[in-house]
Amino acid sequence: AEYLDRLERKGSNEWESFVNALTTNLTSFFCEAHHFDILKRQIRGAWSKRRMTIWCSAASTGEEPYSIAIAAAEAFDTLNPPVQIIASDLDTNCLAEARKGVYALDRVERIEAPRLARFFQKGTGSQAGLVRVRPELVRLIEFRRINLLEPNWPVPASLDAIFCRNVMIYFDKPMQYKVLSRFAPLLK
Repeated sequence: AEYLDRLERKGSNEWESFVNALTTNLTSFFCEAHHFDILKRQIRGAWSKRRMTIWCSAASTGEEPYSIAIAAAEAFDTLNPPVQIIASDLDTNCLAEARKGVYALDRVERIEAPRLARFFQKGTGSQAGLVRVRPELVRLIEFRRINLLEPNWPVPASLDAIFCRNVMIYFDKPMQYKVLSRFAPLLK
């Protein structure tokens, strides 16, 4: 009862901590790699000399949006592909971690050595045991806190793709339908 009172107290910042504690943040680089191969084919085929926008709606600690950025860089064979990625999550702690783009080596151990060398910088000295996503890729991503259950999402209504792989499993069927119904009109 005391904790609920604290949550309901006006001006309390406790809601953010409460929500962060409830979220599940299981993710990895190139999880279900065939999805990224499909993305590469799709963006190559759809590109018409304009910047493409992709929304990663459950970014967690950043592995998925960085995987999207790497796939785009590979599709266009440049560290500056014509892609903007909006990466959102409900958990503000995860978003802060994702913005850094720094990971322990065990988090990238499944990435092939040539890909790792091309898209990550290996830490030395006090940063030994860590890798950092190349700054060119970090610049492709804008991290935002978005709750998919809220009525308004601050995203453009002209998206080329939406990744929503790490959150739909936590919604019941009616909520899945509602979220997907709201995604559809956002796609070009």
